[in-house]
Amino acid sequence: MKRRLISACVAALAMAGTAMAEPKGTFRQAHETGSGAQSSLDPIAKGRVFQITEKLMSRLVRPDMDGKPSPDLAVSWEANEDATEWTLMLREGVTFHDGSDFDAADVVYSLNRVLDPQGDSPARSAVKMITKVEAVDPMTVRLTLDTPFADMPLQLMDYRLRMIPEGSGDTIASTGIGTGPFKLEKFDAQGTTVLVANMDYFEGPPGVARMEIIGIPDGQARLQALLGGQIDMESGITPQQRVMFDASDRFYIQEVPTGNWRGFVFRTDVEPFSDPRVRKAVRLTADREALLALVEGGNGTIACDTPVGPTDQYRAEMSCPQDIEGARALLAEAGFADGIDVDIHVATLEPTWPAMAEAYQAQAAEAGIRVNIVQVPSDGFWSEVWMKKDVVVTRWNERPADQALHEIYLSTAKWNESYYKDEAFDAMLADARRELDFDKRKALYVKAQEHLQETAGTLIPYHVTKLIGVTSRVQNLDPVENMSIRWYKITVAE
Repeated sequence: MKRRLISACVAALAMAGTAMAEPKGTFRQAHETGSGAQSSLDPIAKGRVFQITEKLMSRLVRPDMDGKPSPDLAVSWEANEDATEWTLMLREGVTFHDGSDFDAADVVYSLNRVLDPQGDSPARSAVKMITKVEAVDPMTVRLTLDTPFADMPLQLMDYRLRMIPEGSGDTIASTGIGTGPFKLEKFDAQGTTVLVANMDYFEGPPGVARMEIIGIPDGQARLQALLGGQIDMESGITPQQRVMFDASDRFYIQEVPTGNWRGFVFRTDVEPFSDPRVRKAVRLTADREALLALVEGGNGTIACDTPVGPTDQYRAEMSCPQDIEGARALLAEAGFADGIDVDIHVATLEPTWPAMAEAYQAQAAEAGIRVNIVQVPSDGFWSEVWMKKDVVVTRWNERPADQALHEIYLSTAKWNESYYKDEAFDAMLADARRELDFDKRKALYVKAQEHLQETAGTLIPYHVTKLIGVTSRVQNLDPVENMSIRWYKITVAE
């Protein structure tokens, strides 16, 4: 009873302190239905619709406007001397959408659910160094790790590590109960999902009364929906499409530099890509500067096959010029003097994928790599094509270096899309996590990225500066990478 009284007082103070107007209006956004029938509100499931879960559920730690760890449901954290234990102090007075109080038991349940090997969650790779999650008291949680790890707060920013009510794992996929700024009214993954303002949100009531998240699988269809006023925001605007918005006062464009990337995946467990010489050859054929100019209008940063974003503290500085003769020599050495034939599976789910594939097709032909572009449906791409075909287009959102390297390339990672298995690389990552000295730790992460440049099965030409198209009725949309947006701040003009 005492705790509920405290919660009510804190909520009342928060409401009074914000002095915000009553939420009003509807903000509309699309999602791609890329998981098809596997679409879900379970934040740790492969088919989670993050455009919905990010508004329903909160993390312990969230990225601030500069991408650095900042409080969300945890207000502070501290490590022991060797960083094998982390203690998190939780936010008081928070309630879930069903009216229940948020406390340490919910954190213990949510994290243990991710860590359960039987659950097979792709988010497990981000936090599997945690061996024990325990409630010290109702508002304090202790994490015990199997290795020293100085960057634990970075891992807790993972966009899937949302806190859900204790015991709700069997129903969360359809109920979406969280502590976020919006509550679920209706879930329809391939139609329109409706969210309503959570007036008890701990940051204060949201700016809009309602959000509609609409399933639109095709990139061109999403563009037309934005132009026609059916949605208010689309993050997949290409440089070629930008001219349609710059000339109109009905829209504005946000330019957001990110660590997001698009590229190609060559499965390392099938011939001829099981040979690292062939894998290196397909990367050497790429003229990355030309790809960036042709596909993104030059809006981005050359990646040199590292998934680590350009502003990350552990980013490796590497060069990667096109080398057609080097690629031909490697193919010949691997037994393919006459070149190879490659089917690249491409969908229009991501508007830039077709152009990227066509540009690479022309470049690869110079080295005797004959690329055939196979168009596949956007609906169900992630469940029916990705990680199933030998060569596919891919994309990843920005992640901290350790998380990106583990989740995409660690031998045992669930989303190791290229089926890359390299004991030396795995050892580098393990050593980096154990190293407490920053400079030495950075050197290990850099070495791991350099190793990928020589051996990986992914061609990552560049990191993207995203062009986000927004209707002029929308105000207070943070011009930052998606996972940092404070959705409760958005307002819309009537």
